[in-house]
Amino acid sequence: MDKKKILLIDDEEDFGFFVKLNLERTGKYQVFTATDGIEGIRLAKQLKPDLIFLDIVMPKMDGSRVAEILRGDESTKNIPCVFVTAMIGYNNLAGYGGEIGERDFITKPVISENLIEKIEQYFPAEKGSRR
Repeated sequence: MDKKKILLIDDEEDFGFFVKLNLERTGKYQVFTATDGIEGIRLAKQLKPDLIFLDIVMPKMDGSRVAEILRGDESTKNIPCVFVTAMIGYNNLAGYGGEIGERDFITKPVISENLIEKIEQYFPAEKGSRR
């Protein structure tokens, strides 16, 4: 089985460590982390991950701008992005990502099972069902 490549772009290093540790522990995922949007864009173009988890509020460049840049690049435009945020509810996210098609999000605090469940929504073969 090929491992899915997951890129987490989040300025909280401890959160990145948590995600990497818990997802890689399953044996199904290879996780890469970036602590800011600029590094995240570079890694996305280099690695071509299967899925990107993207924090909304970050220094240097916020997540909606990162997603906009990724959508505008031929090499990354089809990589699904899931916003990761402490903002609760879709209404709080209305100003983020709407114009570039990013509608999916997961809220912090995040538990491993929720991350895995979200990944499985994008890769249904991983859990043996169809989306």
